[in-house]
Amino acid sequence: MRFWDASAIIPLCVDEPNSARVRALHAADPGMVVWWGCVVECWSAFARQRRDRGLDIEGEEAARAVLAALAPSWVELQPGGAVRTQAGRLLRLHPLRPSDALQLSAALVWAGGEAAEIVALDRRLRDAARLEGLRPVP
Repeated sequence: MRFWDASAIIPLCVDEPNSARVRALHAADPGMVVWWGCVVECWSAFARQRRDRGLDIEGEEAARAVLAALAPSWVELQPGGAVRTQAGRLLRLHPLRPSDALQLSAALVWAGGEAAEIVALDRRLRDAARLEGLRPVP
């Protein structure tokens, strides 16, 4: 089981350059742990792709359907004081956006001090995760 950041879930749902790599990771280990807000981040990315890169409305709806099909099988970490406190600490130490600080914070709370894997494609998030003791993949 791995923690999945929204940056890695998006190419599971929409064809992108990294889709084959993350789909292979998911096929090898379909156990997913995600942050409560990742669905909204994915919806935002799908809408942005429709607006900016020509993904048509049918493509956006198909991406949302793939995401909805994935959701019942994953473990979703809920917001709470531990995640918020950890995110505040991360923002002081790493050049993260608030949404990435919450994603990483949730991963760290889930990992509980163990060297767990995080599937993420965002470079800043990967770097911060590595410094915090997680193993970024791919």
